[in-house]
Amino acid sequence: MVLERYTVPRLIREQAFIDREKYLKWYEESVENPDKFWGKHGKRIDWFKPYTKVKNTSFTGKVSIKWFEDGQTNVSYNCIDRHLKTNGDQVAIIWEGDNPYVDNKVTYNELYEHVCRMANVLKKHGVKKGDRVTIYMPMIPEAAYAMLACARIGAVHSVVFGGFSPEALAGRIVDCESTFIITCDEGLRGGKPVPLKDNTDTAIHIAARQHVHVSKVLVVRRTGGKTGWAPGRDLWHHQEIATVKPECPPVKMKAEDPLFILYTSGSTGKPKGVLHTTGGYLVYAAMTHEYVFDYHDGDVYWCTADVGWVTGHSYIVYGPLANCATTLMFEGVPNFPDQGRFWEVIDKHKVNIFYTAPTAIRSLMGAGDDFVTRSSRSSLRLLGTVGEPINPEAWEWYYNVVGDKRCPVIDTWWQTETGGHMITPLPGAIDLKPGSATVPFFGIKPQLVDNEGKVLEGAADGNLCITDSWPGQMRTVYGDHDRFIQTYFSTYKGKYFTGDGCRRDADGYYWITGRVDDVLNVSGHRLGTAEVESALVSHSLVSEAAVVGYPHPIKGQGIYCYVTLMAGHEGTDTLRQELVKHVRAEIGPIAAPDKIQFAPGLPKTRSGKIMRRILRKIAEDDFGALGDTSTLADPAVVDDLIANRQNKVTA
Repeated sequence: MVLERYTVPRLIREQAFIDREKYLKWYEESVENPDKFWGKHGKRIDWFKPYTKVKNTSFTGKVSIKWFEDGQTNVSYNCIDRHLKTNGDQVAIIWEGDNPYVDNKVTYNELYEHVCRMANVLKKHGVKKGDRVTIYMPMIPEAAYAMLACARIGAVHSVVFGGFSPEALAGRIVDCESTFIITCDEGLRGGKPVPLKDNTDTAIHIAARQHVHVSKVLVVRRTGGKTGWAPGRDLWHHQEIATVKPECPPVKMKAEDPLFILYTSGSTGKPKGVLHTTGGYLVYAAMTHEYVFDYHDGDVYWCTADVGWVTGHSYIVYGPLANCATTLMFEGVPNFPDQGRFWEVIDKHKVNIFYTAPTAIRSLMGAGDDFVTRSSRSSLRLLGTVGEPINPEAWEWYYNVVGDKRCPVIDTWWQTETGGHMITPLPGAIDLKPGSATVPFFGIKPQLVDNEGKVLEGAADGNLCITDSWPGQMRTVYGDHDRFIQTYFSTYKGKYFTGDGCRRDADGYYWITGRVDDVLNVSGHRLGTAEVESALVSHSLVSEAAVVGYPHPIKGQGIYCYVTLMAGHEGTDTLRQELVKHVRAEIGPIAAPDKIQFAPGLPKTRSGKIMRRILRKIAEDDFGALGDTSTLADPAVVDDLIANRQNKVTA
């Protein structure tokens, strides 16, 4: 498949903040003289006490990361108060409910009052600076109020995705010893209630058995559904906010005071509590939001993520609000009431910038173009993708069909640990290649190394490291700095190891090939699973594919493919053989699938990430070691895959 290169459209180039020349000039300064560069750009937020020290970081020894360390600021103040004098009546949050007929707009003045009241409720019940508050909420504005209220008084929030099980919630409560929880009676997803309060009650009992005792639970009423109630512990949000004042002064926070903990699941072992701090994180989230999305005053910006993930932290709440943006929060799912929901919301709210995940794009692509083309989408200017590499076929569909061949696709690579975008095109500066995250953001110094740590120059394929710090970088694993060093800095000394494989082409563009543990070694040849998946999805009948390795007596690893077909098509032996030939033609004989299993659905987390660990175990016939499947969007998918395990072919 020959990939086209897409140049920056003239209109985008003329309007953009950053053009090619400015990108090159700023990037050079950012890596040659980071103190000078970030010393200037750190001033994009307001400081109660200006910083005099910019960068104080070391990737060796005990590993220490400090930015703007003698400055004092407050994240909530920067996201709300500083906008009120000139933009108080501007819409801060557009909320689009699960039900297409329910929505709400919240201005910055209203946001100020909501956040101050919630902050005062926290203070009334004894929450103070440094205390950890767990937020277990659906995608409603109160989730953002809760985050900002914590930031306002210096409490450290730990947001837990509302799709997680009571066991997963309890593990996170215990790890950070949180004694205050903010939750909801029930969430709504696709018209169905999610029992958040009941899950919270179960999690509290589990945590108590591990000697962590939750003292208060603040409950937002969303559906009015029946829930259990513990008098003295449980508090109704609407009753509590009526008893407190609508003003709450922001606490002066040091730049390196913790802002939040966000847990990432390792493929094994207990989740890691990624710790982000106040000053550097906000500078980086705000700067990347403005320049990567070329955000202009008056734009309506929609990131479809959940606040339970880092994308929701950085690019629904903190980055946009720090920039006085209008940010859309969506409670629903892309296929309810039907697969046209995203495009209808774009028309309804005149969205200019749309940021979603490749898995959603592939799913909606599989539903056909009619759902897209019945909407106008004329307000769109930029499209973005996040969460995993996007295969070129989905990229082309997104660009051609959703964006009508006029909206650049901003393919962003970053991680929970990085706080913000790391490798990404800037829309007015960088030509696009479908499937490539393109080039590094300001201050980011990527390096490719082989398995022995030898630095690879020029066009190469290797392990992606970052050689110097940036303001948005995580500071530690909460409560376990040794694990932080071991996980990220021990594989390649003096470098942050991302855990991702990557290819750099002759133009210096970066192509993320997937997690290093998603690299297959077939007869001594390294193959990225993303590459094989991309080849499968380029077949006209394939909607989605997931590829894993399994032990092979001759090759070391064999290639096992799970394939979801376009609606209305059935898997046959003939189609299997056709797909094998197709992959051979696309990549070469080395990549020919050994086994193909047709799968109506793949095991995904609620954020849309495919759980490859489960697919590997099924491919290995190791059904007893599947681990916790409660965090899956649809756990029944796993049973179906096991039941149809024999529905495969040996090529």
